[in-house]
Amino acid sequence: MRKGVVVTARPGVEELAVRAEELGFNSFWVYDTPMVNGDPFVGLALCAKATSRIKLGIGVTSPFLRAAPAAAAGVASLNALAPGRIICGVGTGNTARRTLGMKPAKMAELDRFTRQLQELLAGGTTEYREGERARDVRFLHIGPYVNIEDPVEFVVAAFGLKAAEIAGRRGAGTISFGLLDPDAWSAFTATREAAAEKAGHERRSESYVMTSLHVLDDGEARDSDLSRDSMGHVAMALLTFAADNPSFAESLTEDERDAVQRLLDRRGTTATADDRHFSLYTNYLGRIFAEDRDLVVPSLVDKLGLVGTRDELTQRIATLEKSGIDEIVIQPVVDPERELAEWAGL
Repeated sequence: MRKGVVVTARPGVEELAVRAEELGFNSFWVYDTPMVNGDPFVGLALCAKATSRIKLGIGVTSPFLRAAPAAAAGVASLNALAPGRIICGVGTGNTARRTLGMKPAKMAELDRFTRQLQELLAGGTTEYREGERARDVRFLHIGPYVNIEDPVEFVVAAFGLKAAEIAGRRGAGTISFGLLDPDAWSAFTATREAAAEKAGHERRSESYVMTSLHVLDDGEARDSDLSRDSMGHVAMALLTFAADNPSFAESLTEDERDAVQRLLDRRGTTATADDRHFSLYTNYLGRIFAEDRDLVVPSLVDKLGLVGTRDELTQRIATLEKSGIDEIVIQPVVDPERELAEWAGL
């Protein structure tokens, strides 16, 4: 199983990228959530100049955040700094849009955006539209400005089979956040590969999952404070999504739905308030506040994070690998140096 790291974009992010490269990790990612984190293109540019081997991923950009030409220029600029080391993740903008109080893009828009980026970054021409006005566009100045010669790897953020099908049709890989269900990944892989074969793509694409890691000490409870702190950001992401989407909350257990309601009450908002994004997404993907640990109910620990003894984690990772996952990407939040060392040692 390949290993990667994901973090929020911020000044100094390149220092962690250097450490990840030293430890032998395959990839280093930053999120693209403008109202929560720093800019991923700025962060990855710093990482590109400070590293020489590790792959650098955007996890993930989306339509409505950036027009395809602007996103393509950003990716191609990174590719000029780190030739052949760039992974471009694309998605509906589920979180990035919701932090603006907006809905994510539709699947057709995701499909079109992915195609446009791929065409531009391959040196081709694509359609660019503003309202009723449409024009074909392509890179006009290449040379020292951008790199469209070295290949860029594409992955599509998938939480359902429709996105996995888009990934296959576009010859892209898949990436997901907090999804550790082997059956779901087996279905993703089968759907993506079938769509890829139908579209005539011969090269096998990659699967990534972003999660958290905590190796339990002897006698440590699975839902200890340290365990919840280590994976709480993933759990809070799911609870926040459920608080923002009552229909999704219906699929949760009774304890989990209760945690969602307590989150809403604690933030002083409701699932229908127009300004709920201000309070729900505060500190999103950061280390959870101590007073919120109780929201991480026991069922969420194993559902969303890699928590267990060294032997348990080794066995679980092997099962995930069999289901089609090629790389697990963890986000360190408590003690990055220790968490990276633990991940490297597994």
